[in-house]
Amino acid sequence: MSIENIKVPDLGDASEVEVIELLVSVGQSVEENDSLLVLESDKAAMEIPAPMAGVVKSISVNLGDQVSTGSEMLSLEIAESDSQDSAPAEEPAPAAESEEEEPAAEPAPVAAPAPISQTIEVPDLGSDDEIEIIEIHIKEKDSIEVDDVLITLESDKAAMDVPAPYAGVIESLLVKVGDKVKTGSQIAKVLADAPAAKQEENTVKQAAPAAKQEALPDEKEEASKPVSAPQPAPVAPGNESSKKVYAGPAVRKMARELGVDLGQVKGSGAKSRILKEDVQEFVKSRINAPASQGAAVSTIPDIDFSQFGEVEQVQRSKLHKLTAVNMHRNWNSVPHVAQFNEADVTDLEEFRAELKGEAERRGVKLTFLPFLLKACAKALVEYPQFNVSLHSAGEYVIQKKYVHIGMAVATEAGLLVPVIRDVDQKTIWQLAEEVIELSNKAKNRKLTVSEMQGACFTISSLGAIGGTGFIPIVNAPEVAILGVGKTDIKPVYIGGEFVPRKILPITLSYDHKAVNGVDGGLFATYLGKLLGNVRHLAL
Repeated sequence: MSIENIKVPDLGDASEVEVIELLVSVGQSVEENDSLLVLESDKAAMEIPAPMAGVVKSISVNLGDQVSTGSEMLSLEIAESDSQDSAPAEEPAPAAESEEEEPAAEPAPVAAPAPISQTIEVPDLGSDDEIEIIEIHIKEKDSIEVDDVLITLESDKAAMDVPAPYAGVIESLLVKVGDKVKTGSQIAKVLADAPAAKQEENTVKQAAPAAKQEALPDEKEEASKPVSAPQPAPVAPGNESSKKVYAGPAVRKMARELGVDLGQVKGSGAKSRILKEDVQEFVKSRINAPASQGAAVSTIPDIDFSQFGEVEQVQRSKLHKLTAVNMHRNWNSVPHVAQFNEADVTDLEEFRAELKGEAERRGVKLTFLPFLLKACAKALVEYPQFNVSLHSAGEYVIQKKYVHIGMAVATEAGLLVPVIRDVDQKTIWQLAEEVIELSNKAKNRKLTVSEMQGACFTISSLGAIGGTGFIPIVNAPEVAILGVGKTDIKPVYIGGEFVPRKILPITLSYDHKAVNGVDGGLFATYLGKLLGNVRHLAL
């Protein structure tokens, strides 16, 4: 028998990681590639496999310990027949031994770290709804690299590709075309090369075999103690409960970003360890709680309308339901202020008519929206206090240095808001092309998730429908939205007489938590000035 000290393998970019789970106990027999313990960094969790078979003689680490590459984890007692180092010393080859047997006396090469079986999950989809798999781009035994497309999902809002978070070989596929999946659903098992520290997401085993979960009394006592390694400060000021919970650094980091007190979160992992999914569920439950804004809001009771006449129950689309939830949340959480104004767009409409011939030569339909986008972008640069988002803590705002603007598009499935990026850096012709392209993709449900994210400001226009004006709901975390009505001809007193002018009604809705009333008035007035004189757009 010989004793082998098992050390932490190369962790790549990770310097120190936390021991979050022990899967073996002293006296337990393990086979080669059996998992010994689980480590977690800010980026990922990883299981460390046994490089050889043996019996656990001692364990050098405890739950919560911080370890790095080369740290000693435990020792294994190995049978002589399995020990390559002891064989040459006890049974030296005789002098007359043939040359063919000489290589057996040389030390065996150090084995490369065994591949680790990882589970790839569906990333955060922004809701709990299930969406359909419409295409699978991989098969078993395929080699994949980071960001290779694995599957394509399609919801009522868009189609999206799911990329590989790390490289490896597909061990098994867990889904098929037509399956409905949601955030956290398992896609495939992958044999990934160790280390897996660079992966963005990883599934940690919820429960190991019973023999591996059984710990000795001393270890059980140690596991119940608070983690001894330094931990981040708790989220809630004055609340010490977060320091005493069983959670890794990645989970604690997520909790800090979301403003969650981990002491209030119930863990679903082994030994009640808190997982990222537990934090996400906690946040969702708080957002959807009916009393989240103070006094509980009474729901409207259902009525049997059939007693009054013939009725039909029509199922709402997924998009309609999501829109309703978002609008209700935004209306409850944002103190809205509406600033009404009118813009004289007579000269702008004449200029647009003059460009009709050039637009036809370019093959572009030049609507009023590209000019409106350009004007809003210029106003956001002039008044950057509108190009922010409030942090949940309320202590500061996120000032954005880019200008991405969303435009509401009505489709048969419901309202979609594709986003045009870097509006301030594009010409009217470029904006006109993107408006048409994204509008068509929205109506055909071809928008990707990335094409609907990142907006700093939104424009909602009902000009084609009519109406003298409306108050749009701010699309949080944005702090403002512009509602545009229908252009109308009105008499305007100019030079001692009334003359007919084309007047555009606009409504600026903004979040009074982030924007003052004076700033709202200045923004709306400046926007009217830009639309009233097209030359200002070129300055």
